[in-house]
Amino acid sequence: MSILDKESIFTSMLQDGPFSVKEMPPFVHPFSKEAKEWVSSLQEDQLMKTKYRAVRSQIFDFLGVTDFDEILSLIYNQSLRDSAAKRARILLGNMFGIVQSGQDVRRYLRDYAATADDVVNSLRAKVLAPYSSHIETTNEIETTHDPVDLLLIIFNEHFHKKARFEAKRKLVLMNLAGSIDQRERETDIEKKFSDFITFLNVYVWSPSCKIGDLKIHYLHSRHRDDDFSCEDVKVVSEDQAMQMKPVAGEKLTLVKRRTFRNKEREIPIYVTIRKKPPSAKVLKLLRKNEKNPATAVDDELGLMAVLNSVGDVKCFVRHLTRSAVHANSFMTLEDISDTLTGGEYTGSATGSSGKTPMLKFFARLGGMRVEFIIHTNRSYLNYIYQRDVAHDEYEVKRIFDTGVAEFLFPWDIYRLNMNEIRSRQIQRFRRRIEEW
Repeated sequence: MSILDKESIFTSMLQDGPFSVKEMPPFVHPFSKEAKEWVSSLQEDQLMKTKYRAVRSQIFDFLGVTDFDEILSLIYNQSLRDSAAKRARILLGNMFGIVQSGQDVRRYLRDYAATADDVVNSLRAKVLAPYSSHIETTNEIETTHDPVDLLLIIFNEHFHKKARFEAKRKLVLMNLAGSIDQRERETDIEKKFSDFITFLNVYVWSPSCKIGDLKIHYLHSRHRDDDFSCEDVKVVSEDQAMQMKPVAGEKLTLVKRRTFRNKEREIPIYVTIRKKPPSAKVLKLLRKNEKNPATAVDDELGLMAVLNSVGDVKCFVRHLTRSAVHANSFMTLEDISDTLTGGEYTGSATGSSGKTPMLKFFARLGGMRVEFIIHTNRSYLNYIYQRDVAHDEYEVKRIFDTGVAEFLFPWDIYRLNMNEIRSRQIQRFRRRIEEW
């Protein structure tokens, strides 16, 4: 089910549905032409009528009012608005399990607002960078952090349609950010991330190296003309790389490598460890059309490793399980997918490519569940450079193909043709990838 379907759990955000933001706020006489047309549009859709009643009840309960007329009083009476905001912070604090003082709840809400802004700004910075000025959030909305103020903006005729839509969007994103924060506090993700780093430093990496001691090397690769996949790769030193001048079809890729010890051999490994930021988790919930991070975000902790050969990959996996035992924890590998030696990856994520070779699994150890993605030098270069496989292309495809781009920046407000932009952005990233 797409996030843009009428069955979407984010129906209230859709601009082609009954909850769309119009030129004027939804304050019309119950017997007016506009009201009659709106009611008529719902007559044959019981699901939409049920959703409307639920949204209306939520708005009234949140603001402490009984009808839409009372909302006008909150808009124009600062004292009433302050009381409503104070009451709302108590309700939200209890909903998200924030058992602290009112001032602390306000701090959490500001963090949720910052995450909501980060969602938009992260797309402005990369996937939609050429259109950054088109999708920039209205200043008054970006600087507003209180949920009551944002909700009242939706009903305030002094705000433009775009600003009122962005206020509603920010509320939806803040709600997702709050759910994610609650999940992180319940699972103690910060401590687990710290424990995972400690586990790697104490038990996995070679004791002959200091913590953070990374050796700089480069992967010098040649790529095929037809799909820019890696044809040949060799590891070169930093000094050797400085003497090279890559030509068309060649790449020099920096890798800062650690080592782990297998018997008497020191095996080099490039590692990047990831803890998804809240804004990335919000985007993932949107892509999956989900509001529950417990079911949709299963890769909060992750590690990507790159080794010289398939043989080194096997040594590393075995070293991991032995290291866990040394740390007094059994390690199990779950959801294993191995395409390093052939076959196609059958990922379910929209926009992903079946041509992506990798070893992927989840490791359960020490009370944690960590996603591991392991590459050889060749498969790693394909992961970042190959046409229809490169991760930069995948980022573009999944934002557009899941409907998230249109969801966050609907046509009738931003006037952006997302199908055309998708093609342009894929071409743009390809040009940047293949230049030398």
